Order: sequence, then C-alpha cells, then structure tokens
Amino acid sequence: MSAFGQVGALLQLVPVQRAGVGLLLAALGLPVVGVVIVGLDIMPVRFAMMHVALFGIAVGQLVGLDPVLCALVACGLAGAGVAPLARTADALSGAMGLLMSLAIAAALLMLALSGVNANGAFALLWGSILAVRPADLAVLGVLAVVVPALFVWRRRELALLLHDRELALCSGVAVPRLTMALLVLVAVAVAGAIRLTGALLVDALTLLPALAARRLGRSLGAITCWAIGIGVVVNVVGLLVSLAWDLPPGPILVLAAGAVALAVHLLPERRTRSWRASTSPSTSPSPSTSTSTSQSTSPSTFPSDSRSSSARWPH
Repeated sequence: MSAFGQVGALLQLVPVQRAGVGLLLAALGLPVVGVVIVGLDIMPVRFAMMHVALFGIAVGQLVGLDPVLCALVACGLAGAGVAPLARTADALSGAMGLLMSLAIAAALLMLALSGVNANGAFALLWGSILAVRPADLAVLGVLAVVVPALFVWRRRELALLLHDRELALCSGVAVPRLTMALLVLVAVAVAGAIRLTGALLVDALTLLPALAARRLGRSLGAITCWAIGIGVVVNVVGLLVSLAWDLPPGPILVLAAGAVALAVHLLPERRTRSWRASTSPSTSPSPSTSTSTSQSTSPSTFPSDSRSSSARWPH
C-alpha cells in the first residue's frame, strides 16, 4: 500500500480522527499562549508546569481521579499562586525554579509512598496523540476559544504588557490581574497539551510557532495570526507525515515546528522586523519638536509619553 493509501486508511479510524481534531484545536490556542511566553520572557514557566503536571497526575492516580484533570487543576492553581511574585521576569524565574523543584520532589515522594505504578504517570510525559479522549478535546476546545477571545477583548492592554510592564502600569493597565490571568492560561495550556505531545515536547505546540511568528509579524495582532497559521500548518503536516511513514507524532511535530522557526530566522534581517522594534519611532524628531521631545522624557510628563507610545500599537 502506498503512503497516501495508508494515510487515507488510517484517517478512517476514530482515534486518528480525534488526534487530528485535537491538533487543529491546539493550533488555535496554544501558539497564542506561546506569544505570551515569549512576550513576558517567562521561558522557565514551561518546565515548572511540566513538573506540576506530573504532581497532579500522581495525585490523580493516588486518589483514583482522572490524572489529566488533576494535572489541569494543579497547574491552574500553581499559575495563580506564583502570579504575585511576577513583579519582574527575574523574580518569576526564581519562583518557577522553586516550584519546579518542590513539585517534582512531592510527585516522586507521593508515588514512592503510595505504591502506585509510576509507569502511567511518566507515560503522560511522553504523550500519546492517539489516546486523545473526548474530555481532552473539550479542554482544547475551551482553550481554542478563550485564548484568542482574550487577545481580542484585551488587545491594547496585552500589547502594552507584552511590550513593557512599566509602560503598562503608567497607562492604567491592571497589570497584576492581567498577569495572573495569563499565567493561569499558560499553566492550563501546558497541562492540556500533555496528552497530544507529552509534557516534554509541548514546545512544538506553543513556543516554536510563536518564535517564528515573532520574526514575521510587525504588531501583536500580526504575530498572533502568524503563530496560529504556523501552528495549523505544522500540526497538519506533522500528523500526515507521521501517519504516512509510521513515525511517532510528537518528535515529528517538534522537528517540523523547529524547521519552520529556523527557516524564518535564516531570512535576511531586512525582510523581517521585530514586533518590539516596531514600537520605536522610525524617524528622528524635527527641530521644531525637539523641545517637546525633551520634555516628554522628564518624570512629570511620563504618563503622556506612555499614551503616545501605546498609540503606536494598532487597535
């Protein structure tokens, strides 16, 4: 049987259909979460939530509840718990390091003392895309709706926060509450993607499309659209390739997303433009405006300068 015939036959199977739907839903929400991770510069949050998810899975196996549901609850609570420490990126990185160590230690201790078979818990770290259940699709469907809706609803506030925290504060953005909401979304998204690619390969669905989109987009909206588009293409192509040649889907998704990100970063710099750079003025001030420019840098006029800076984002 040819590769195309094999793919057609496999697509008739219900587990494969669920896997395809799950990847499409994931492509609508998880790359947007990656935009948040890149914008807030909170790379360690992924590793911390992987360990927290393992702790939740261990709790679920111990008490007889759904392990993935327990992982979602544990990650959501952890994201909300570290939000007060997210005053700076350095402070959040330290908190995530502490959380990661405590979570993995508690998970291993619980598995050892309870006598529960740890194979099921660690198997979810690698993921099983063909084991996606309707409940997992429901979680991914909620993320596919909530995450883009939040970006549309709070577009200006998110643009300011992801560009500069101090600028967002001076512009009247409720930074603590918005940061908490974003951290909870990131944590839940990491837990929700466990069944698809595993916690160790979740970057294929979140971070890599966002890194590629950051080089292609010139505004937050453009970056978000690019991230979703890249996510859809990578997920569809990765699944079809894995089905055609009988390869594990998780590594194929990572390699496909990594290839796209690498190709985008190899483009000449003049053809791409950083979204952060797009917020800086492109022209030098004229002599007639030199006085007003110097005044806008003083502390007393910083709020007005913040408003002019925020206006550079398309709304």
